Amino acid sequence: MSLALLRRTLWLLATLGAASLLIFALLDLLPGNAAQVLLGPDAAPEAVQALSRQLGLDRSAPERYLAWIAGLLRGELGDSASYGAPAWPLIVERLQLTLPLALLAFSFALVIALSAGVYAASRHGRFGDFGVMALSQLGIAVPGFWLAILLMLLFSVKLQWLPAGGFPGWRAEQGGGLWPALQALLLPAIALGLVQGAILARVTRSSLVELLREDFVRNARAQGLSRRALLWGPVLRNALLPVLTLAGLQFANLLAGAIVVENVFTLPGLGRLIFQAIANRDLILVRNAVMLAVALVLAINFVVDLLYLGLDPRLRRGGPR
Repeated sequence: MSLALLRRTLWLLATLGAASLLIFALLDLLPGNAAQVLLGPDAAPEAVQALSRQLGLDRSAPERYLAWIAGLLRGELGDSASYGAPAWPLIVERLQLTLPLALLAFSFALVIALSAGVYAASRHGRFGDFGVMALSQLGIAVPGFWLAILLMLLFSVKLQWLPAGGFPGWRAEQGGGLWPALQALLLPAIALGLVQGAILARVTRSSLVELLREDFVRNARAQGLSRRALLWGPVLRNALLPVLTLAGLQFANLLAGAIVVENVFTLPGLGRLIFQAIANRDLILVRNAVMLAVALVLAINFVVDLLYLGLDPRLRRGGPR
């Protein structure tokens, strides 16, 4: 277990290093001078030169990269050029919306995946199975932003059950509160989670159907264990291994999809912050916000790997997944 854990920890650190290098290189290759963009086309050359020095743009790329990594390790992310404020509090403030939104969407996707997947497997080859497969295919095909607009038109404009956009905040003294905040996040979470739930439902159903053909299931059935008990017991437990891996990867898609959905619902989350920072050519804010998002995804996949180690003894012995 310790050797497998060490390997995965080293792999996590190596992936973080590669991701940081890629993020820095991609942003560094953007055309134009960031200081000129921030100050506008009519800015004096002296002002552009001074801001370039302040942002560290006058140094070489390796120097800027090493200075950025050193700042990350010290917890110093620098100041946002467009907001004129430290980048870290801005990112943390936006995460207080994006993380609950992603977790809500993830929970919604898991509920859909398990209930629809088990239902379809229990009716394999019958009408219910075909119905779930057709609906899941439809859910995969629908673009997230289009679904978000449809949900807004139906539940906000037509029925007026939920707010059409904006976020009141988590604190009641600031005009928000837990219930108003959850109401504001419900439609975006459904728009984000439905596609992931449809994908996971198909994987869950396929894993269950395959396992139901195994010898241990036939033996258990011969000993009198009901099909329902088997499905919700040992079969589902074994089927969760591939579902768990895919679910971890799907969380990355949730964070990426949040950029679109937050803009549709005008939610002040991390995705909207990154979008605005890119538009303003705020390299410090973009670089740190994207790096944090990547670190979050890698950390979740690391936790999934640990769960995998716990569920599959072969991996603890260094065997293949």
